Amino acid sequence: MAAVYTHGHHESVLRSHRWRTAENSAGHLLPHLTSGATLLDVGCGPGTITADLATQITPGRVTALEMTDGALGLARAEIAGRGLANVDFAVGDVHALDFPDDTFDVVHAHQVLQHVSDPVQALREMRRVTKPGGIVAVRDSDYAAFTWFPQLPELDEWLDLYERVARTNGGEPDAGRRLLSWAHAAGFTEVTATSSTWCFANDEDRAWWGTLWADRILKSDMAGQALASGAAEQEDLDRISAGWLTWSQDPDGWMSLLHGELILRA
Repeated sequence: MAAVYTHGHHESVLRSHRWRTAENSAGHLLPHLTSGATLLDVGCGPGTITADLATQITPGRVTALEMTDGALGLARAEIAGRGLANVDFAVGDVHALDFPDDTFDVVHAHQVLQHVSDPVQALREMRRVTKPGGIVAVRDSDYAAFTWFPQLPELDEWLDLYERVARTNGGEPDAGRRLLSWAHAAGFTEVTATSSTWCFANDEDRAWWGTLWADRILKSDMAGQALASGAAEQEDLDRISAGWLTWSQDPDGWMSLLHGELILRA
């Protein structure tokens, strides 16, 4: 049931994902964490958020979940590098979690539901493995709500291309605005819905974000998917990459990325 993962694990993607922390990516969850809790981190990626969450709930345990053992190896390396001993690892599919009912105090998923084929079923499964009274916490970006200045045509072209490729892959890139409706469809009744943003506006942040996307549009899995499907030609990707570099070097450059987020009581 899993959709094709649009981003892949190229270095240009990991450069972005390893920047993520519990503070900048799971702030809605942090006030609800308690020492000794058990937590499932669905789609843990390279494990930077996972490691932060494990530190927050010590001596509780985190289970880091990924679709493949290869992807899980990225998190294993991060956890080992930090010397954490309270993280377990599992390969699995969020549509059909291989855990008994009522296993975890908290289930967390960051930027996951936008990539799955059935986000409502994923939320049902996350709820099933959460203990009664426990928390499911999700956060997803909403690409159509991203905004920037200057309004470069190459970045407009990038957004259109990304959304077309992501939907061809079976995902929903504008997931942020849909989270609340998916949670209701999954049967949740106690829901707190909020939003938050990442903003890239100073010289350092703009250079980092712009150059990594200039690389991603040429080298990540998305580039190969766009070319293979006929959604773009190589000259299109080259033009978009150059546009990202132009934006990254503009002292007036500003970008804000909107995310929807939910705290759900099981």
